Amino acid sequence: MKSLGKVSPSPMMDAAMTATIYEHECELNRVPEVTLDFWLIKIMAVTMGETAADYLAVNLGLGLTVTALIMGGILIVALVLQFARKRYVPWAYWLAVVLISIVGTLVTDNLVDAFGIRLETATIVFSVVLALTFMVWYAREKTLSIHTIFTTRREIFYWLAILFTFSLGTAAGDLVAERFDLCYLTTGLIFGGLVAAIAFAHFFLGLNGILAFWLAYILTRPFGASLGDLLAQPVEHGGMGFGTTFTSLSFLGCIVTIVLYMTLKSLIDEDEQALLD
Repeated sequence: MKSLGKVSPSPMMDAAMTATIYEHECELNRVPEVTLDFWLIKIMAVTMGETAADYLAVNLGLGLTVTALIMGGILIVALVLQFARKRYVPWAYWLAVVLISIVGTLVTDNLVDAFGIRLETATIVFSVVLALTFMVWYAREKTLSIHTIFTTRREIFYWLAILFTFSLGTAAGDLVAERFDLCYLTTGLIFGGLVAAIAFAHFFLGLNGILAFWLAYILTRPFGASLGDLLAQPVEHGGMGFGTTFTSLSFLGCIVTIVLYMTLKSLIDEDEQALLD
């Protein structure tokens, strides 16, 4: 007598199940895992974004608007390259992050310096726009997880959120530093302390990982920018006087070195996996 709760799988069912499993195994996350390397290079990218934006707009005399248009065009090319990968490739991903850091900074600087929008207003506007991005993202995908960026639509939401976090971080950082007349070091310590508090809340108090990630992502922007200004600005303005050129190139060199390491490690891991298969 056959059990009512047990059905013998047919060949057609076996094929369908195998296809489904294969499909999920072939889905590749298009963004990196959140590791110490991730945060290290992210902070370097936002630091360089601050100093490089100043260098291009001021030292080269291009002005904020022209610089924003040029860098925006280069960013579009970088994002096309990133979307074409269909998986996480270190050089393509971090190239997009560095450029979006510069563009996000320039967007806020243009609104404030060129169009006269107050930092308070810019901070509120970018907060609302970022919140709306997350709301639409969640409504369409039912998740804000960075561990499941498997589709083009999710990746579009991801990069929109990244852009707005940079613009918001720029506005919030400038607001704290300028409106409250704080030096670069003090501003950096404030935002660094907030990032540390979020990490503590996540690892020891059970703060949701997705919420912790996005909060930290926003706050590492003004932290990195304060670090960049501290290194690049003249001593009489509260900096260490290294200049935007030296600071930008130094961090660019560090970023390239880490990305090369990530790329080599990824290739070695793929070779090892191929041998196991």
